[in-house]
Amino acid sequence: MSGTDEEQGDEIRDFGRRFSEFIQWAHTFGGSAQQPVTSMLREHLGERVDQPAVRRQWSAFEQVNVQRALDHWIDEESRDVRVQGLSVPPHFSEISLGQLLDGEHLPPVRMSTPDITDLPAGPGRTLACWNCALLLVHGPAGAFAVLISGPQEHQEPSVSIEVAGLPVPDAQAVFAEIERLRNRLNVYRGQVVTASMNAMGAVALTFATLEPVERNDVILPEPVIARIERHALGVSQHAVQLTASGQHLKRGLLLYGPPGTGKTHTVRYLVGARTDATRVLLQGESLRAVGQIASLARELAPGIVVLEDVDLVAEDRSYGDVNPVLFELLDAMDGSAPDADLLFVLTTNRAEVLERALVQRPGRVDVAVEVGRPDVAARTALLRLYGADVLDDLTGGDIDAAVGRTEGVTASFLKELIRRAVLTALADGRHSRVRADDLREALDDLLDQTQSVTRSLLGVLSGAEPTDREGQ
Repeated sequence: MSGTDEEQGDEIRDFGRRFSEFIQWAHTFGGSAQQPVTSMLREHLGERVDQPAVRRQWSAFEQVNVQRALDHWIDEESRDVRVQGLSVPPHFSEISLGQLLDGEHLPPVRMSTPDITDLPAGPGRTLACWNCALLLVHGPAGAFAVLISGPQEHQEPSVSIEVAGLPVPDAQAVFAEIERLRNRLNVYRGQVVTASMNAMGAVALTFATLEPVERNDVILPEPVIARIERHALGVSQHAVQLTASGQHLKRGLLLYGPPGTGKTHTVRYLVGARTDATRVLLQGESLRAVGQIASLARELAPGIVVLEDVDLVAEDRSYGDVNPVLFELLDAMDGSAPDADLLFVLTTNRAEVLERALVQRPGRVDVAVEVGRPDVAARTALLRLYGADVLDDLTGGDIDAAVGRTEGVTASFLKELIRRAVLTALADGRHSRVRADDLREALDDLLDQTQSVTRSLLGVLSGAEPTDREGQ
């Protein structure tokens, strides 16, 4: 049987299984004039059954925050809440409160305990979140119902809440209270999170634990790192005074330069230095979610939004000559309130690719800083940084000799050089103590003519390669 025949057979068997499930559901509920859930809901609401249902929707990554808000909202002493789980047969669309109340054209609905999705609620923490739950509420405003619907397969990736049984202003007051709790209890506030996108276009946020990067570990010329710090960190340090002087706090910082020169390392330092801020890291496909992420950052300010390798988005020609993703990115930066303490950090290996778009959208990036290839002093510092605890047996002359042979290389190249030198020492049975011969042998290997592709992968361009032998 061919692969296509097998796939068709699997599809037929899957259809048969799902159709059988549907028949079972229909047999269970199809004979009733009115489904139990509709009868229960109408009885609960009584005369309020004709009040309109009011709906509010959030991005899928907000499900955990909506659940936290609901958990606290339910615990209020002034209200009594009964929680009822609901489920429908596979491949039925999301149900609404209007459908539940009307009972017409309603798929078979099973009442049970709520289905749960366990979602990250912080580093090392999770929270049980309802996929679909009906709340029957008695409170100061009387009896009303709340339907919570989490992200559904093959549906728009979102979480929604509907309120029925209340006048519209009272329903809006319920949403206002839930919104207040959602904002106050937001699990992303003050955290480092990375954004990703699934096949359905839903944005997911993952809590990240980054290795700390100290200021002394950022090997850049002092004027360069000082300029970066002044713009990225100094504005926040003087936020109150700047605001009082009528100056804006929102800002954009562009770090550009060849691959492997330390742009990402510098970003990690900035991210680690702002423990008071909400920090969101975007790269690759997740850059398309910048609009949603910018809204989140505005809500949780102070914040840092890192957009890595933006040139890859700028070169995307899937939409023709115009790149809506790049312009959406720049527009999202502009959409933030000027008095919000928000820092957008963009990194790119090719500033010229972005220059036209940045010129057409002035004011998004306030400062552009080149992170270039390390000079002699920087290469010396990088070798000592990466070789801490393994280069103790080397003299200053040994280090200088290696530095002299590595003009035009990147920080990534030097990091790999130390790793290879340690491997050479280990292979010789001398633990990880590197001798001058080990460093020289590792450098000879990296500079060998056959290693041109390796050097390119480490950010060394063919036109900027160092000499391949000492003294040449």
